[in-house]
Amino acid sequence: MLKPEKIEAVAELKERLQSHVVAIATQYKGVTVEQVTDLRRKLRAAGVEFKVYKNTLVKRALEELGITGVAGLLEGPTAWAFSNDPVAPAKVIREFAKEVKVVAMNGGILEGRAITKLQAESLATLLAKEVLLAQVVWTIGAPLRNLVGVLNGVPGNLVSVLDQIRKQKEEAAAA
Repeated sequence: MLKPEKIEAVAELKERLQSHVVAIATQYKGVTVEQVTDLRRKLRAAGVEFKVYKNTLVKRALEELGITGVAGLLEGPTAWAFSNDPVAPAKVIREFAKEVKVVAMNGGILEGRAITKLQAESLATLLAKEVLLAQVVWTIGAPLRNLVGVLNGVPGNLVSVLDQIRKQKEEAAAA
């Protein structure tokens, strides 16, 4: 029988997992209080929530949500980073792990499905959503810009050809 505090923690975790696009499981064994505070500050600035849950409670919440394939996520002390931006937590944790070697991503949950450590790390290499959208718009617009350039060039070329013909006729008439 679970204690009321544990039932509340499982319910809170389930709500966070359902209301956020991504949850990254982070190993943090051997991190100092100052380092964790710094990581929390960086995550907060990126709009990411960071919370530690007991692994047994996480297992229970994931079972209740029907999320499988998470055995490797729950080894040792694990903190969770929740965000609606799938890239932000992975980027911040990856950058922080360069400074503090004991911090690492174990994997996570992306849109209700378990992701591996490698998949979580690959999220960190993606560009921000706004940048990707800008690139798509630029790519879609490129053929149109090229067409406009070609269509603008046709009258200009026609004027050049007519000018050359005029010059040739003037030279022929002068000779």
